Amino acid sequence: MATSQANGPAPAAGKSEFRNQKQKQENRDESELLTVPDGWKEPAFSKEDNPRGLLEESSFATLFPKYREAYLKECWPLVQKALNEHHVNATLDLIEGSMTVCTTKKTFDPYIIIRARDLIKLLARSVSFEQAVRILQDDIACDIIKIGSLVRNKERFVKRRQRLIGPKGSTLKALELLTNCYIMVQGNTVSAIGPFSGLKEVRKVVLDTMKNIHPIYNIKTLMIKRELAKDSELRSQSWERFLPQFKHKNVNKRKEPKKKTVKKEYTPFPPPQPESQIDKELASGEYFLKASQKKRQKMEAIKAKQAEALSKRQEERNKAFIPPKEKPVLKPKEASTETKIDVAAIKEKVKKAKNKKLGALTAEEVKLKMEVDEKKKKKKK
Repeated sequence: MATSQANGPAPAAGKSEFRNQKQKQENRDESELLTVPDGWKEPAFSKEDNPRGLLEESSFATLFPKYREAYLKECWPLVQKALNEHHVNATLDLIEGSMTVCTTKKTFDPYIIIRARDLIKLLARSVSFEQAVRILQDDIACDIIKIGSLVRNKERFVKRRQRLIGPKGSTLKALELLTNCYIMVQGNTVSAIGPFSGLKEVRKVVLDTMKNIHPIYNIKTLMIKRELAKDSELRSQSWERFLPQFKHKNVNKRKEPKKKTVKKEYTPFPPPQPESQIDKELASGEYFLKASQKKRQKMEAIKAKQAEALSKRQEERNKAFIPPKEKPVLKPKEASTETKIDVAAIKEKVKKAKNKKLGALTAEEVKLKMEVDEKKKKKKK
């Protein structure tokens, strides 16, 4: 009994410690678990991880267009050399126009065949060998985005694809710098090679561009995100307050009709039956009148209408003979004693001004001029 009592509290204490540890782990910030430490890199997959190799042989084949035949023929030895390092065989069939990759008995990496498949896909989509061979690295992936079926109109599709490339490829270059990806626009597809985070952004920008959203808006957002990522304090916070909110300016509003018809409230009962002419006559008492009396009533109604029309016409004629209202005559205001004009003083000022003017004739000169003019007139007579 003594031994059982002594050993009893020990497991209970162990359980409580385990619960406390579990609670601490739950309370730990989720951002710490999600963020990858700086400088951390996943170890490369070596032959020691899979010494026995693969059980079955896997192979993938893809077709390529006719215009890529000459380039593939030149660079195929380099492709074979790059794949042989990973113990993968590659064959080029120029008759069928296809490329095939398959594993061998020495292949130890099970995922290398998927990367080899992506390599021949990129080569078929006009990506150069120098860029396509990067797919064999562990931290690099690729994405081939099909854009041919996103826009029905051919002209509109070409315009939006050109918008993605930009003038002299400037938009595409900016997107490559922000996402650290190589992007190749060819025909109905967009091929991208780079890290996983960059490929996600590239796909979003390409699909938005084909939906008539200009890539410059997404590029601006990416630039802001790049600056925010440098701040360690903002990593665990929401970035929505920093990101721009773009709205559609050209919103096609539906034209509202000039006359709006107001719908009546629904009632399960039918509308009341309209009154007939006989019902109206019965209500007014005309139904029981004789034909001569009905005729007399009609004539009286006609005469009343005529008299009313005549009176209106007469009123309109009389309007022309009604004189208009005259405006009240305004009395001239008496000049105040303060503002009286001294005529004599003004005359003197004018005389002085004439004498002062340059080139003005004196009184004697004026008399002589007048005499000369009279003599000239007499001679002419």
